[in-house]
Amino acid sequence: MSRLGKLPIALPSGTQAKIENGFLVIKGPKGELKEKINPLAKLELSDKEIVVSVNDKEDKKQRAIWGLYRSLVNNMVDGVNNGFQKKLEINGVGYRVSLSGNKLVLNLGFSHQVNFSLPQGVSAAVEANIITLSGANKQQVGEIAAQIRKIRKPEPYKGKGIKYADEILRRKAGKTAVKSK
Repeated sequence: MSRLGKLPIALPSGTQAKIENGFLVIKGPKGELKEKINPLAKLELSDKEIVVSVNDKEDKKQRAIWGLYRSLVNNMVDGVNNGFQKKLEINGVGYRVSLSGNKLVLNLGFSHQVNFSLPQGVSAAVEANIITLSGANKQQVGEIAAQIRKIRKPEPYKGKGIKYADEILRRKAGKTAVKSK
């Protein structure tokens, strides 16, 4: 049995869940999220909680679907109530970021500025050299953070580039380490 899958998901007050045309729709204070339901997963809705189950608890694929959908639904409930955040840090001389409307304007040492448009559902806040992305959909916030980081990944010698705020970079010694024999 799936240890995660069998746990019920509590619905806080002000959060509504319903099933429409094969989609689970969850509404809360921070927005509304939709997720297509796999035919192997069964969802039982009540006023206070959601329970995810499967038909055959011995089938390996169904057990995987069971835990996956329980986590997806839990992230949806958490997202519409609390939201998710990712922080990115920009390091480098002359590296800057600014926010204009829903576009990030990044100066990252290229010969041009990089304009990054934020999709609907993700908002950004810029404070000095830290970008804070927030939204209700955990997957979308993480994907946008990864796309921004990909513009200029941190390099291992000086640490210049865009990194996650909680990321630890492994720094390398430069050429001077070889000459010191």
